[in-house]
Amino acid sequence: MKSVKLGLLGVGTVGASTALVLKNNAAEIARRAGRSIEIIQASRRAISAGMPQGSGDIELTEDPFDVVNNPDVDIVIELIGGYEPALDLVMQAIANGKHVVTANKALIALHGNEIFLAAQQKGVNVVFEAAVAGGIPIIKAIREGLSANHIESVAGIINGTGNFILTEMRDKGRNFADVLAEAQALGYAEADPSFDVDGIDAAHKLCILSSIAFGIPLQFDAVYTEGISGVSTEDVIYADQLGYRIKHLGVARRTDKGIEMRVHPTLIPEKRLIANVDGVMNAVLVHADKLGPSLYYGAGAGADPTASAVIADIIDVARTITTDAENRVPHLAFQPDQIVDIPILPITEVHTAYYLRMRVDDRPGVMAEITRIMGENNISIEAMLQKEPEAGVTQATIIMLTQKIREQQMDDAIYSIAGLETVHGDVHRIRVETLDGD
Repeated sequence: MKSVKLGLLGVGTVGASTALVLKNNAAEIARRAGRSIEIIQASRRAISAGMPQGSGDIELTEDPFDVVNNPDVDIVIELIGGYEPALDLVMQAIANGKHVVTANKALIALHGNEIFLAAQQKGVNVVFEAAVAGGIPIIKAIREGLSANHIESVAGIINGTGNFILTEMRDKGRNFADVLAEAQALGYAEADPSFDVDGIDAAHKLCILSSIAFGIPLQFDAVYTEGISGVSTEDVIYADQLGYRIKHLGVARRTDKGIEMRVHPTLIPEKRLIANVDGVMNAVLVHADKLGPSLYYGAGAGADPTASAVIADIIDVARTITTDAENRVPHLAFQPDQIVDIPILPITEVHTAYYLRMRVDDRPGVMAEITRIMGENNISIEAMLQKEPEAGVTQATIIMLTQKIREQQMDDAIYSIAGLETVHGDVHRIRVETLDGD
């Protein structure tokens, strides 16, 4: 049977690992795909020293468009990242009738709707398992393994850098800035770490997971996004005393009013499995109506785990190259004419519980004022800690956990509490998720 020929765009660490695995595991891959798979051309841009020996038969080119325009290439592997020139290259590959495998979550989250429409019209596949949670096959699990289920919610630790920082803060009592500097030195975070610590990377991934789970268009701009730079060592310690862990969580949930899509620091009960996912590891918890909860855990980044997902996609495409386009697995799990535009809820309409931390004057009557405001906004207090001040200090720290309420109620209460003369500085808020299916 004719071999499947690949064109590779972007030969950095992931591209080099992909080439190496394709070479070293060629026989096993051919057994699974039903035909041999080989890279015949690669873009010369950023060629890595990690390319396997014996790669001299791979034609190298200065211009990546040579790859997407090569008539002998069946599948284009896009590992450049970012928006440009990746979008132009992918759209040109589709126009040329080529299938595309990509690990580019930003590209899919922002431009996936137009990419998938073009692919549908040309009868080609665009697959992207490596775009979310590295080597964890979460897209395949939701899109295929859970296809008999009504997905109720998806919650995930889907950025390893943020998880590493919060783990170090909890285990070693270090502050955010120090751990971030170490994460950069270890290569977990970029010189500009904003995509990781501000939640943008996780929001890209959550946008994709939401579309696959609920059959809605990709809507990155609708994801509420909050980073972890405001989480203090104090918050981590107080959360632990209350029986919680702080994780940077992506949450997508179906409600009667619409879909929640949000990324933010979250308190999770320490007994939950996902609360014990530490370091740079990723995990995604899916609640489905028939299966119930299922947890997917593994390496969310790195050359080999990402290459594992890339090659799994290549094998899937190789298996379906001769399949009629109408009988392939849909890009976003649902048939294109069944994608529905369910409203995305603004963060003010989300219902969740809250952790609050505030500095107040250490004198009688202060708590009465605060609890009065909470009561006026119909907010019930679940638990409270008061840290007595040291000798000579006139302010105390108060920690509160509330029951589940609408975010607008919490906004109104915080506004009133922060306006009290007896409250000093910001009222710090972190959302709480029990993740028990309620």
